[in-house]
Amino acid sequence: MTDPLRAGDVVRLTTAASVQFSKPIVVRVIRELADRHTYDGWLWLDAYELSPKGEAIARRELYVRRHGVQVQFRAPRRGNETRPPAPIRRTGPVRVL
Repeated sequence: MTDPLRAGDVVRLTTAASVQFSKPIVVRVIRELADRHTYDGWLWLDAYELSPKGEAIARRELYVRRHGVQVQFRAPRRGNETRPPAPIRRTGPVRVL
């Protein structure tokens, strides 16, 4: 994984991300904590741990190896980053009451 994580991304964390995840967990990213110093290839995440139903059950700050993070779902980008805006269709005169 080389792209930065964005708010809303859902990732699975296993022992590939850190030994603390001997029991894998799934989290929804709030943000990467870029202001914290880390070793090369590691990062801090602010995230919500998700239940098997996909509900947030705990807010966590996690220190993980970037290469071990398994992206399950990428959040859609905001604005027109993913596609251009739809053209405005004019159908004729509009009557305002």
